[in-house]
Amino acid sequence: MTHGTRSQGPVADGRHAVVVGGGLAGITTALALADAGVRVTLLESRPRLGGLAFSFQRGELTVDNGQHVYLRCCTAYRWFLDRIEGAALAPLQDRLDVPVLDVARPEGRRLGRLRRDALPVPLHLGRSLATYPHLSLADRAKVGRAALALKGLDLADPALDAQDFGSWLAAHGQSARAVEALWDLVGVATLNAVAGDASLGLAAMVFKTGLLSDPGAADIGWAHVPLGELHDRLARKALDSAGVRTEIRTRVTSVVENTDGGWSVQVPGETLEADAVVFAVPQREAYDLLPEGALDAPERLLEIGTAPILNIHVVYDRKVLAQPFFTALGSPVQWVFDRTEASGLREGQYLALSQSAAQDEIDEPVAVLRERYLPELERLLPLTRGAEVKDFFVTRERTATFAPTPGVGRLRPGARTKASGLYLAGAWTATGWPATMESAVRSGVGAADAVLGALGRPRPRHLFEFEEAA
Repeated sequence: MTHGTRSQGPVADGRHAVVVGGGLAGITTALALADAGVRVTLLESRPRLGGLAFSFQRGELTVDNGQHVYLRCCTAYRWFLDRIEGAALAPLQDRLDVPVLDVARPEGRRLGRLRRDALPVPLHLGRSLATYPHLSLADRAKVGRAALALKGLDLADPALDAQDFGSWLAAHGQSARAVEALWDLVGVATLNAVAGDASLGLAAMVFKTGLLSDPGAADIGWAHVPLGELHDRLARKALDSAGVRTEIRTRVTSVVENTDGGWSVQVPGETLEADAVVFAVPQREAYDLLPEGALDAPERLLEIGTAPILNIHVVYDRKVLAQPFFTALGSPVQWVFDRTEASGLREGQYLALSQSAAQDEIDEPVAVLRERYLPELERLLPLTRGAEVKDFFVTRERTATFAPTPGVGRLRPGARTKASGLYLAGAWTATGWPATMESAVRSGVGAADAVLGALGRPRPRHLFEFEEAA
């Protein structure tokens, strides 16, 4: 086994917590507990940390499995970046600016932008919407009215979870075009579902928090280095410094409650004794590990559906895109990012297409996707027309996120289980957020807070500063 190096973190008092799962939820839980002086062992079955936000090598390229972004309102993920000393490597835009290309319009008139001004909410988006060329005048006026109605919704109302966002938008005068050119543009990327398949509760939370809370809330940030640099290398360094013992390639075979109230966690060749155990794994794995009686209706975990994300990677022999990213209308292409510098590519340009809610395409052969997407990129980006494609490949995350379907809110469990000393974390738990990096980190903070409460330990002040900032 590879043991993490120890350093001078807070002095542990003999209490021991085992965190199962080394994605963002597990890393956060482990750091928060170690910062409060608990001795922590973090177990991850894969050969790396970072969960579903990771990198791999393809020849000389360092490739992210998918394009991940966050927003200025993602205060927990921003805390996480600060905690692992990675904030400078994943900067935020100074001010929201999203280029939107509509291929149905004549060349030269295809570009619209969604951007904000330095004005209070909701005026910060007023000028952008007033001049947004992809909506009719009537649609623009109705969008403003729907946004105000959304702002008035009470996110604590459980009835919102049972409704779908698409029906709500239709009832508030939103045309199919407005849904495509605005609501789904944002919603598909953040929720991983089209409006008609998404819970009104989760959609309202995204739009209220991102677009209607603070003028800068929706400014976009993304890693300018490979994700593995943040979520594996820097996270491991932070865990080591905090005194966490990190074991990779280590699969948990069983978790058993002892008669003395402690827990025994079995891994190949070792039994770990713990005062607290946190399952920071996907819902199906949590279901398999849960001891009898830990949840009232454990089968609900299996009712939380999953949704795929498809990522298409294209390397050209020359620069074909001047912007860092854009999004498209009238095309199967959703969001396109320039990954040239982050991947280490020395010549040409590397574009990554992030295709959310990709149920219809997730299993398509690479050849079919190549025939579909290369001509689309030629329609969108004139400079690709004479360029040579040096590489084309696909990454598929079939269970990238939980599906944000109406009714999912009642299926998502909190951090505490009925078994004393056993806790849950993961983007799929009841954080109030859709399946994002933000939700994963929030769940880790919530699980750590529950563990510390049960162990009678004060929670570290710095950990919860982001809640006041939120």
